[in-house]
Amino acid sequence: MQLDHDQLHKLLEVLGESDIQEFRLEGDDFRLEVRRNLPVTAVAAPVAPVAQAAPPVPVVDVPAQGETTSAAPPPAAGSRSDLVDVTAPMVGTFYRAPAPGESPFVEIGNRITAGQTICILEAMKLMNELEAEVSGEVVEILVDNGTPVEFGQVLMRVKPG
Repeated sequence: MQLDHDQLHKLLEVLGESDIQEFRLEGDDFRLEVRRNLPVTAVAAPVAPVAQAAPPVPVVDVPAQGETTSAAPPPAAGSRSDLVDVTAPMVGTFYRAPAPGESPFVEIGNRITAGQTICILEAMKLMNELEAEVSGEVVEILVDNGTPVEFGQVLMRVKPG
């Protein structure tokens, strides 16, 4: 059985609208497990979090001056207005480097350019490279390598320029 991105997206959308709490689908070369609203228990092998179906969103959310968005997550405590928040466009595991033992994509103080890969979010064994939406200087990295992140969570902050 093959499952392409569109089919996976539709499946997650249907599951998100249903009352199903657990779902498992296995193919020749993959296994998909969706669990929600269940207590967290220790697991022998780590399981990647599964993203709820959500349309792709920009990595950086910069509202126009005077514009506010009610759907955006509240700013993190201590955020500065001169910084741009880089947020997670999906649920996944945050990785700072392309592979274990390799140098991180960015460090605090690095200059980045729009379109540059700044981290990876792993969701369902797929490595999704996040690209910078703005050029500037990385001021803060708020998530540790290998940490699960939520949709909309602030990963790092960039001073545009």
